[in-house]
Amino acid sequence: MDETKSYEISKHVVLEAFKRVKANKGAAGIDGEDLETFESNLKNNLYKIWNRMSSGSYFPPAVKAVEIPKKNGGTRMLGVPTVADRVAQMVAKLYFEPRVEPCFHPDSYGYRPGKSAVDALKVTRQRCWRYDWVLEFDIKGLFDNIDHELLMKAVCKHTDNPWVILYIKRWLKVPFQMPDGTVEERTKGTPQGGVISPVLANLFLHYAFDKWMEKHHPNKPFARYADDAVAHCRSRQGAEGLRKSLETRFAECGLELHPIKTRIVYCKDDDRRGDYLETTFDFLGYTFRPRRSKNKDGKFFINFTPAVSNKAKKAMQQTIHDWRMHLKPDKTLEDLAHMFNPILRGWVNYYGRFYKSEMYSVLKHMNRALVRWARRKYKKLAIHQQRADAWLGRIARREQKLFVQWQMGVLPGAG
Repeated sequence: MDETKSYEISKHVVLEAFKRVKANKGAAGIDGEDLETFESNLKNNLYKIWNRMSSGSYFPPAVKAVEIPKKNGGTRMLGVPTVADRVAQMVAKLYFEPRVEPCFHPDSYGYRPGKSAVDALKVTRQRCWRYDWVLEFDIKGLFDNIDHELLMKAVCKHTDNPWVILYIKRWLKVPFQMPDGTVEERTKGTPQGGVISPVLANLFLHYAFDKWMEKHHPNKPFARYADDAVAHCRSRQGAEGLRKSLETRFAECGLELHPIKTRIVYCKDDDRRGDYLETTFDFLGYTFRPRRSKNKDGKFFINFTPAVSNKAKKAMQQTIHDWRMHLKPDKTLEDLAHMFNPILRGWVNYYGRFYKSEMYSVLKHMNRALVRWARRKYKKLAIHQQRADAWLGRIARREQKLFVQWQMGVLPGAG
């Protein structure tokens, strides 16, 4: 049987692709089949994918369009492929990504193995100390507007694998099935939510932005995380020139700078005497602005540095509120710690990397939610906020390892 196959695809890679899709979790696509159902007939399902992909007869089904709320209001359309299609995309990604990854720019940080948002923040923080000006920009609807022809040109530059090229073309053309059941054809873009989309978006911007910056603005370092980026400039004129030049460049590639999220910012600190209106910008959930810091000798000075943004803090507090702990009086404190510590730890590990004290308001919010839970659980605490605070405070001092915020010294009833 195998020798009749048009394309050579390893069955081991198909199995590895499934393992990765499973680890990423995710919802069912238009066929309603979730990961569990797919896995209940795994051998057969994986064989089908391998068989069709190897013979060139794999055609991806429509992508389920799901509206998700944006942090700053409005909604974004996410495309959810079926589980089987996510596995097929992962197979192509496992063959294609190693070919393009080594060519990518060191200052491209989004969706890349071995690179993270924290790396982008670190380098941006250091550059803000060396360069007075920042151009902060965002590409309007990147995933919806990628030009297919330009993208395929880039794909073919990095691989001559005929089946990888064939299936990428097919995935780009896959229609969206809208929430009302109608089907919408697509002539540009790559669905946000697709497994192969991030590496394709990075490849597109590698040529549209990264390489272009290297050639035309080599003295303006940048950090890019997918469609979100900052570039550093020596002068305001340099930043304004870069903005104009970028508008032209993106227009050539069928993209547009986001008019509201593109700003020129002065990195004000104690050594920079200039007086400008814009002295703050947001990048990857952090707000960079002048802040009071302490030097080695204990003296205070104004430093331009990042800390968790108010928007991110609000989102975390809303999440804690949505846990509705006070409606779980059947749970013990240990249960709650087990349920919520992994999420809290993730927040602290990311948002507490720089200027950690800005995270404390979120952690205090968690303590207040626990006090509310205690007042619902124990009658003797129900009408006495202070008594509940003191009761939880005693437990926190006795069992400081129980909750992430207690380990950090943020205790109930303290401040």
